[in-house]
Amino acid sequence: MRRKSTGRSATVSKPSAFQSPMFNLTTIAILAGVLILGIGIGIAFSSTTTLSPSNVASREFIDTKAPNPEICVQYGASAMVMDARLFVTLNPFNVYVAQPSMRPGCVLRQNNWALLEQRKLVTSQQVNECKNRLNTFGFTGNLDSDKPDIRCIYQNEAAQNFFMAQPGAVAPNQETERF
Repeated sequence: MRRKSTGRSATVSKPSAFQSPMFNLTTIAILAGVLILGIGIGIAFSSTTTLSPSNVASREFIDTKAPNPEICVQYGASAMVMDARLFVTLNPFNVYVAQPSMRPGCVLRQNNWALLEQRKLVTSQQVNECKNRLNTFGFTGNLDSDKPDIRCIYQNEAAQNFFMAQPGAVAPNQETERF
């Protein structure tokens, strides 16, 4: 028995050298569009960042709000000063914390204390007492005003930046300047 031929021949397509690559032009155009859109959205979010007292987002903002910013940046470091009161009762034992107040301040380097002495804001006795305890001076309020709040402050060596010490942090621990 012979089979009848239908007139159709089965053709097997062979891979051609001109066949489309893994990423064709349409795919590349879509990926480029997504990339450009992502960059545009990122720029839009970063340009709408507001620097206000309710949103302190940068060191530069803190530097500009410090008392006597030109003196602070040149002779020390700007700081955020937090005043809080703690109330401790003994019978029964409890600890209560009042609402803290935040204000801009400045921490002077030890070798720049003469600036305060020249303006007669601290006495040589206060400088000696602070130096003997290996502390430094910090202040809030304008140095040119009648009553800036100047205090001998202690640098806490045990304080750590836990944002840097967390697993997965990409930046190495930074050494801080000794004030």
